[in-house]
Formats: sequence, structure tokens, C-alpha cells
Amino acid sequence: MASTAPETTARPGAPGYGGTLRLRGPGGVDHIDTASAYYATSAQILRALSRHLFAYPAQDDLSAPGAAFTPAPDLAAEIPTVDNGGISADLRTYTIRLREGVRWDSAPPREVTAHDVVRGFKRLPNPVSGAGALPYFTSTIEGMREYCDAYRDAFAGAEPTAAAMAAFQNSHDIAGLRAVDDLTLEFRLKGPANDFLNILATGFTAPAPVEYDAHIPDSMDFRRRTLSCAPYRLAHYSDGGMEILLERNPVWRQETDPIRGQYVERIEIKVTDLPVPEMERLMDEGEVDLAWSYTAVSWDRPKPGQEAPPRSYPGFAINPYLVFNLRSPNSGRATSDLRVRKAIAYAIDKVAIGEILDALDAPNLPLHSVIPAGSIGHREYNPYPTTGDRGDPAKARELLAEAGYGDGLTLIAAVRKIGIHLKVMECVAASLAEIGVTLDWRHYTQAEYYGSALSDPEAGRAGAWDIAEPGFTPDWFGNNGRVIVQPLLQSNDVPGTTNYGGYSNPEVDALIERALQEPDPARAEELWHQVDVRAMEDLPLVPILSFAAMTSRYHGSRVRNPVHVPQIEFFDITNLWLDPAS
Repeated sequence: MASTAPETTARPGAPGYGGTLRLRGPGGVDHIDTASAYYATSAQILRALSRHLFAYPAQDDLSAPGAAFTPAPDLAAEIPTVDNGGISADLRTYTIRLREGVRWDSAPPREVTAHDVVRGFKRLPNPVSGAGALPYFTSTIEGMREYCDAYRDAFAGAEPTAAAMAAFQNSHDIAGLRAVDDLTLEFRLKGPANDFLNILATGFTAPAPVEYDAHIPDSMDFRRRTLSCAPYRLAHYSDGGMEILLERNPVWRQETDPIRGQYVERIEIKVTDLPVPEMERLMDEGEVDLAWSYTAVSWDRPKPGQEAPPRSYPGFAINPYLVFNLRSPNSGRATSDLRVRKAIAYAIDKVAIGEILDALDAPNLPLHSVIPAGSIGHREYNPYPTTGDRGDPAKARELLAEAGYGDGLTLIAAVRKIGIHLKVMECVAASLAEIGVTLDWRHYTQAEYYGSALSDPEAGRAGAWDIAEPGFTPDWFGNNGRVIVQPLLQSNDVPGTTNYGGYSNPEVDALIERALQEPDPARAEELWHQVDVRAMEDLPLVPILSFAAMTSRYHGSRVRNPVHVPQIEFFDITNLWLDPAS
């Protein structure tokens, strides 16, 4: 018998239809192209524009991991198991049958096929705007690493035109992935991977129609010609993404989609730099419905009917952390000197940064290694201790002097133009000023920060930045040993990488591969901890806080059924409605 998706939250009252859902906030999307998009801001709207092989149904309580973090069929017709023939006896072959009747809003509309899913996978390592979590796939699917290497080699020094990239993709295959027929996929794995369905529930498994061959990945031309097989389609995308409008996709049918709804008529997004209290006032007055790109909280007190209960936190993120650009030529390659990195680690007052984030009313605690609390491999381990986590300026100055920077040092800091992040970086700058390190700030929007500055290795090599303050939320919770260390620590020097600083250590890479192949959970956990320990010896980043992976709590007065999307921190814009709609 086919598995079905878990029931979503019981909806209060009769659903309402129509109206325009209005989102306002300071950020923008990093990418619209699902081959590239990797951040919660983008996922907030891609929930409405794209579908994956598997996905997480909306929930009103994220504190019960069994329900909230179990992938359910989305494009797939059922969960593959050994019993139903979807997984082979040796656990290395997955056969996935797609739903019938899922259609693209193409002209004319046509069915989404297994060939579209294969095309989506083939686009992931494109040299223009590639996938940030590529190691998830190269470490599991047979031939994926070889395909990616061949793609990279083919465009070394060559211009990546749309035609050239499409020609490569259409003439090269991934050994472990094939379309058996129009509605059947087969994955062959390097070895058993008990988290493979979690990997297939990431946004990178979205299908790609043949029309995408005509466009540079994630270019403005691509964004304005994006096709949808989900409840909404992209109706308007302004230059820079300052205004985005989604409208109902007329070819979407509820019976083909157990995950999403289609209640509002339009979804209107506008970028604004209004402070949070002002945004909350606009939500109170019904002029704004949801926060865009940040998890709004009530800064005064919850107002009846406008705070989504219960307040639950699915787990912890490493947020924020300081990452060093190990490629940077600036200041005599200062960030390549371990003593400089150690000096900065000893200088940081983690408690002061935690006090800033206390305003967000979510749990946080000082973090001393890469893997945050609640993820597999986390153990309390503190290789660079300071009294009360308040920093040790004397030790830090001593290390700087040893490195030849006793007279001071200037580093270029990449900084987001968002209030809370500016405050955090000001706190970092104050700690570093005590040891003679000055920060020369470079300001970015949220979209620029992740979409181009940090994830572009060439910008790193050019010295565009030396130090930055990102955050990273695990892609899933529960069985998630790989989800911090693979994206942040495994060698990955391609456009779209989340290993922002270009860290590469063959010993760490080998430990990661051992952990991925270890069938015993206890031994695997020990290996993930060893990865953490070894990486902290190199110190490619300074962990600051284990910060609760927040969910949006506060919404406008006319929002009904404010349920959450597990993993992306925001309300599910496809499953809420408005009252009144006008």
C-alpha cells in the first residue's frame, strides 16, 4: 500500500480564498533558481514556486521531531521501502515513481517527468551559480562526483554560455541516476545512506523543464522566465528583486499536491528597511501580513490572535559564527595565519553577542566548536577557552604579536545591512579593537551577502572580504550527522559554495567520508565529533552561539492558519489564508 503524506495541522474554521498576502522586510532572495537557492529567505517563496521529490508538511508544533522532520512524498507518489520494492535489499538502489498529473505552466501546459528531475540534478554543478550543498549528492550518488568534476573541467577558462552548459548537460550522464520511463527514477548509491530521503527533500531536487536550457542559471532572464509546477507562479520580478509578485498557477491541481494549498490570490513581496517595531505596528494595523526574510517577534507582548502557538524550536543553528576568507591576499595573507585566527577566537566576547540576540526571545548559548547543540556529533568541547566566554584580550594580543601584527591589523569585513547583524558586527568590532584589529566594513544586502559575496570563490581570491558573520541552520534535524560539516567544512571551491572561506583539509575530508560510510550510529557519532575536533585545530571559522532555529511567531491581524514549514523557519505561505481577504 502506498505511503501517504502526514496530515497537516487541523485548519481552524472554513478556509478563506482570495486576497493579496503582503510581505515586507529588509532582505532579498539569494537565488530563484532551485539549482542555486539555499537560504531560508529564498525557500520562503520557493515553497510556493517549486516542488521536490519529498518535502516536509506544514506543522503548528515543531517540537515533535518524528512528525515534523519526516520527509513525505511530494513529486514522488510514495515513500520507497524495501517492502514495496522502492529500495533494493542491499539498500543501494532507490526506485521512485512520480505522481501523475503534475504540470508545468508552460505553453501549452505539460506533465512534469522523470527527465525533468534528471535535468535538475545535471544543472546542480553549473559554473555560474551552482548548488551550495553539492557534497550531499557527490558523496551518495554513483558517478555524481565524476560528473561534477567533468563539468568543472569542461568550463575551466571557457565562457559558460547557456548553450554551452546545456550542451554539456545533454551529452553527459550521471552514472547513478536515470529516468527509467517518464514517471520513474532510479538512483544507485555508492553505499547505504539512511538519510537519503532527507537529501531528496532538499530544494535541490526540484525538476527543471527543458526551457531552462536557454538561460544562464539564475540570471535575470532566467528569473523572469521561471516556470512553475507548484501552486503559484512568478508574475513579476523587479531589477534587484526589490519587488516580487506571485500569482496563482492556473494549471496546479490540489489533488496532485498533498503538501501545499492555494488560498490567497497573490503574494506580494517588497524590500524595506523599516525597523522591526515599525513593521510590527504595520502588522497590527493590517497593512502588512508577514515579515519578509526575518522571523518577526513581538517586541512588546504577544497580541491575541497574532502570535502563532506554540512557541517551539526545532533545534539549534550555528548562528552567528565568524568565517575567515582563507583565500584572501590582504594584509600579507593575514587570515591564512593560524595565529591570527586564534587571536580573533580568543578576543570575541560571545556572551555580549548572545545578549544582543536575546532581543529575539529565543534560546542561545555560547558555542565552542562547529557542530551546534542538538545535531549529531555535538559534544561540549572548548579548544580556545576564555573566562566566562567573555574573551581574553591579553592572549589574543600575544598571538597577534607572534604572527608579526603587534602594531595592528586591518581586515575587510563583509556586513549585512540589517539591524541585528549590524549590531552583532559592531560587537565583534569592539572586541577586535581591544587587540588592535580594525575592521574595514563592506556593506551588502541579504541577497548580495549570501548570493554573491560569500559564495563566490573568485570574490574571495580577489580579497573582497577577510572576515564575515554568517549563520547556518541544519538542513534537517534528527538523523543529521552530515548537515553541518559537509556544507561548511568539506572541500568545495565552486560558485555557490557554503564553505565560504575555501577551507580544505584532506584529513578532514577523509574523516567525513569515513563517517558517511559508517553503519553503526555510535561509531558514526564519534567520527562526526572527530571531524569537529580536527577542524577546530585549523580554525577556519569561530563558532559563537548555538542559537535556536527560530520559527516565525508574529503575523498580521488578518492571517489565519499560520502553520510552519519545518527546516526553513518561516510560515508556510501556501497554507494560510486571509480574513478579511480584501
